[in-house]
Amino acid sequence: MQAAEHDAVFTSAEEQEKWLADAMALVQHHAFYMHRALDANNIRDVLKFSAQMLSELRTSKLSPQKYYELYMRTFDELRQLEVFFREEGKRGRLNADIYELVQHAGNILPRLYLLCTVGSVYIKSKEAPAKDVLKDLVEMSRGVQHPIRGLFLRSYLSQISRDKLPDIGSPYEGEGGSVMDAVEFVLQNFTEMNKLWVRMQHQGLVRDKEKREKERSELRDLVGKNLHVLSQLEGVDLEMYREVVLPRVLEQVVNCKDELAQYYLMDCIIQVFPDDFHLQTLETLLGACPQLQPTVDIKTVMSQLMERLSKYVAASPDVLQEFLQVEAFSKFSHSVVEVIDAQPDMPLVGAVSLHVSLLTFVLRVHADRLDYIDQVLGACVKKLEGKGKVKDSKATKQLVALLSAPLEKYKDVVVVLKLSNYARVMEHLDYETNKVMTVVLIQSILSNSTMISAPDKVDALFELLKELIQDSEGQPLSDTVDEEDFQEEQNLVARLVHMLVNDDPEQMFLILTTARKHFVQGGPRRLQYTLPPLIFTALKLVHSLQAQDLPEEGEGSGSVSLKKVFQFLHQMVEALAMVPAAELSLRLYLQCAEAAGDCGLEPVAYEFFTQAFVLYEEEVSDSKAQVTALQLIIGTLQRTRVFGVENRDTLTHKATGYSAKLLKKPDQCRAVYICSHLFWVEDGGTIDGERVLLCLKRALRIAHAAQQMSSATRGTSGPMTLFVEILNKYLYYFEKGNPQVTSSVIQGLLELIVTDMQSEATTHDLEVDAFLASTVRYIQFQKQKGDSIAEQYASIEVQ
Repeated sequence: MQAAEHDAVFTSAEEQEKWLADAMALVQHHAFYMHRALDANNIRDVLKFSAQMLSELRTSKLSPQKYYELYMRTFDELRQLEVFFREEGKRGRLNADIYELVQHAGNILPRLYLLCTVGSVYIKSKEAPAKDVLKDLVEMSRGVQHPIRGLFLRSYLSQISRDKLPDIGSPYEGEGGSVMDAVEFVLQNFTEMNKLWVRMQHQGLVRDKEKREKERSELRDLVGKNLHVLSQLEGVDLEMYREVVLPRVLEQVVNCKDELAQYYLMDCIIQVFPDDFHLQTLETLLGACPQLQPTVDIKTVMSQLMERLSKYVAASPDVLQEFLQVEAFSKFSHSVVEVIDAQPDMPLVGAVSLHVSLLTFVLRVHADRLDYIDQVLGACVKKLEGKGKVKDSKATKQLVALLSAPLEKYKDVVVVLKLSNYARVMEHLDYETNKVMTVVLIQSILSNSTMISAPDKVDALFELLKELIQDSEGQPLSDTVDEEDFQEEQNLVARLVHMLVNDDPEQMFLILTTARKHFVQGGPRRLQYTLPPLIFTALKLVHSLQAQDLPEEGEGSGSVSLKKVFQFLHQMVEALAMVPAAELSLRLYLQCAEAAGDCGLEPVAYEFFTQAFVLYEEEVSDSKAQVTALQLIIGTLQRTRVFGVENRDTLTHKATGYSAKLLKKPDQCRAVYICSHLFWVEDGGTIDGERVLLCLKRALRIAHAAQQMSSATRGTSGPMTLFVEILNKYLYYFEKGNPQVTSSVIQGLLELIVTDMQSEATTHDLEVDAFLASTVRYIQFQKQKGDSIAEQYASIEVQ
């Protein structure tokens, strides 16, 4: 072999095309004369011109892709040549003589192509044992050591021999040899081809290494076809595969010490041999993984093996017992550790990816074994020890995949909470990623309607969610957090509270106290989102206890009682009031007060009202907020029937007093006439017509004062809407049968309003006019009803 041929450098595409065209033309030229010799049955000229044609394959100028095109052109001609040799045998010429004759071809490469072609016919004729001819051909092929030329020659040998191997059931078995001879032939050819393929990387200049690797990659299927042939042999059973085939192939894979070859061949082994072979030889196959080059993408190789075996189980569930017998998980787990230990420079993303693949395998094959899942997570935690928060984005993405896998499989966070190492993996996520993962957890709970019904599970869950529910190290400053995002996250947490459910009051109370323990560490910004739903859940527990008619104090120090729940409620609303969130806290105090009233707990209800009044006095300063707060206080007090005379008088006195102190006269007026309802509570409540009338008269005085103030500042009286509103209140109590509200009082008020409305000094408002007209029509309607109400209204005259 010439040195110039070894040192040839593949050049530009234009030159490649030119060289290929020249070679193709010469092949066609020699093939023409070969065909003439074939037609004339002139074997010597046939051999002469076929050898000249095959000599074109001796070129070193062509790239692998162009060489392949030239090879295929000559391959077509060799098929014609094979037909000729077969016909020669039929005409009486011995194949042994032809086999001997072609060995006199001048150059080794054409000689070996001709030998392979004649050898194919020689084996088929059965004039010689197949094993002897195959052994002769595979040995003589060593004469070509140029990588590309040698690879294609051996590929041709593999192609013409694959249907002539002495396999079980093959016509060549027996005298022609055994399946062991076939295996030996294929393995020897594979070994030599792999050596040639690996040797390609050392040809040419260092700067062309990347290009050479690409060209090598294009030739990989030539080598891999040998493994495919092995997998198709009927005689290669599990025992032979375990004892002969796999050890020999893995020996070649490990010893070649080439990244591209090792990755491709491991992938080939996984893809071409049967699943049950892999399962029964798992230890041997995995044992080769740590011995591969550190640069080999071993995580993908192992992932593909795990995926293939997991699909095997999915397709044939009855083989699961085999997986348990061979301890597949244990072997994979051990191998992952070994591979990571054998490659200390492996990037973190690679190590985590291996654990993701292992976890995926477990979830598919052993979904019922939570201990296996936890073991995988624990192994990953061990790898992450000492690394703190993972900063590599690719590794972080794989960690998220690791944490998401069990969630997607079981769609039940309660199952995930049983994994002790789950939270330990989450601790290695940076703040933002951890927060994203917690949102995923909550959304899983909400979308799957997962109820968390045990205090320890609530505790474990909130530990996982701590980045969302409390301040932590690494968290950005509050002024840098997008407010809309923050609200959305906290609303998710608030929705989560309603998924904490247990029908046993004792357990439910423990769940509430556990949740509060976590929420109170959340800082003032979070409490206004997280505590209200917890308060309403506690109120739901109150109604449950009330329905069960349990004693107020409970039966023992450890048992839940109404008193304990209300103490719990008081502590939470008090914490919320210190945020400060005065208006929200005031509403919640009133909710609790009403609930306590429904339970007949007068002292508790009074205390909640007291706190609401304190908040009103000290924290509610905006005039509009004061009006709203007072309306809520009055409405709640009116519905609460539990109070005795003394407590009720105290609270109603406070409410009416605050009403009269509102900043704006119209607000004062409305608050005072609303207070009248505090003295007219039907169905067992207070009925005090005189105090109702006092409230209404007071409201009228305030309305007059408002009119006078408007006249003093604007020169005209303000709208009469307050008077019409008060008139409607009079009508309400008139129909309720309040003896203090008589028809003459209503008549006087109605005339007063009509007179003032007709005054030129009064500012006219279309809405007020319509309001009054509607009220008058109502009175007329009541007068015409023809019942006891009509009798009441009979003496009232309207225009």
